[in-house]
Amino acid sequence: MKLLFVVSSLDLTQPFSATPAWWQLLKGLYEIGVEVIAAPYQGAPIESLWWRAAANPAKRYGDLFKMARDTLGRVTQLTSGRASAPVERRGDESIGDRLVRATAQRLIAPLWRDHLDRLLTREPDIDAVIVLTAPLNHLTGVAGDLIARHGKPIFYYDGDVPASLPSMGGFDTGFRIYQGADLSEYSAFISNSAGGAAELTRLGARAVHVLYYGADPDVFAPVDVPAQDVDAFFYGHGREYRAEWIDAMIRDASHALPDARFAVRGTRLGDRGRAEALPYLSFSKLREYACRSKVNLCITRRAHAGTFASSSSRPFELASMGCTILATPYLGIETWFEPGRELILIAERDEGIERLRWLLAHDAERRAIGAAARARVLAQHTFRHRAHELVQIVRAAI
Repeated sequence: MKLLFVVSSLDLTQPFSATPAWWQLLKGLYEIGVEVIAAPYQGAPIESLWWRAAANPAKRYGDLFKMARDTLGRVTQLTSGRASAPVERRGDESIGDRLVRATAQRLIAPLWRDHLDRLLTREPDIDAVIVLTAPLNHLTGVAGDLIARHGKPIFYYDGDVPASLPSMGGFDTGFRIYQGADLSEYSAFISNSAGGAAELTRLGARAVHVLYYGADPDVFAPVDVPAQDVDAFFYGHGREYRAEWIDAMIRDASHALPDARFAVRGTRLGDRGRAEALPYLSFSKLREYACRSKVNLCITRRAHAGTFASSSSRPFELASMGCTILATPYLGIETWFEPGRELILIAERDEGIERLRWLLAHDAERRAIGAAARARVLAQHTFRHRAHELVQIVRAAI
């Protein structure tokens, strides 16, 4: 099979949170024998051992747009105080949103239509095109035209469901991608969320498939460390949609357990209590931090945690490294992991502190939970598993 991807970005240095997951998915496809071509919607085409990069036909426009958007975001934060107190968004489009969408449809969409048309003409053995979280309403009309010309299925994979949906409004700093889009022009939609699939159907998708996140166990592998010298660790950026649990499990828990060492790696987390901030340095250092920690806190944003089986990367990454996970409420997490055996799931603030105290006092039980979690990933949740599932979705459409 040969697949052409339009990826939101291939540049790991840019702030697109799903990019590491897309690297792992494309690598997983390569490992099961799929030929992969990847064209970035934002930034430069980056080659790898696992895919062939195709050009970004609108890179100049994209760079200018990103520069203007970043500048506007900084000004907005300075003038409104949003940097310290994010405002959760509503689904309505602003004048700025409509202007950006109209500009993209006029300038960027035609470039992508022509570029993909040339690729499909030059390489008729491409079996399908998959758009990975590139802004849906920037490309309105492109999928319909290409399906009519080439007869190839074109899928849209939204890896940000449910936060991306109009009912949620997206993150304060993110795109609103569904206003002005025509979901019916795509052969099918793919969602990272089971609970969000019904809304995609209501919005006009002809078919919706669910493909969860996972982890590459060669990348997210346990690291031998001299000792687990951190008791509780959290990695993540921003309080938005999870402020209550960040306060409960970092600020309050660190005060309630004065003999425990708490650490975080992240920004805009607010009052950390006694938790120390660790430097970023590199991805390999983050993996070391997680493995040095007796307990890893998984604090999922409310949009995902409150919609059934809305997958996010962090539980799979931590489990793949054999980490012991203490997770705040997450509706449907039992779809992937068994609470009590493969991770610890809490329901209330006070329960979190008590479960953390118990885990720190029971080394053998804690380590058994981490080992069981990695075994579950290896059995069901690697990106090779996800690659096989994606191939089945594409084959059904072909």
